Amino acid sequence: METLEEALQCIKTLKIENERLRAELDMYKNRNTGGRKKHDKAWMASYQKFADRYEQGMTIMEIVDQGEISRRTAYRYKAYYEELNKRKSSVEKLDDK
Repeated sequence: METLEEALQCIKTLKIENERLRAELDMYKNRNTGGRKKHDKAWMASYQKFADRYEQGMTIMEIVDQGEISRRTAYRYKAYYEELNKRKSSVEKLDDK
């Protein structure tokens, strides 16, 4: 780069390349990586139905027999439910002190 014009042209070229690479990076950041989905609205709605039924006294198998979730999912929800209740009770104990 001997002249100002060459330097400016080089900067312009690098900016264009930078924009292209940013767009490519965004594409990779937003792609679907597969696997189990996070706790989105559909998951929360399904879990809430399970929690309501479980709190009403239904057994896991009674909930599964309704056909909306699998047995494995029901046990996963149960573990999540128990973890939340354990955390909730430990927070309440701290509040009592």
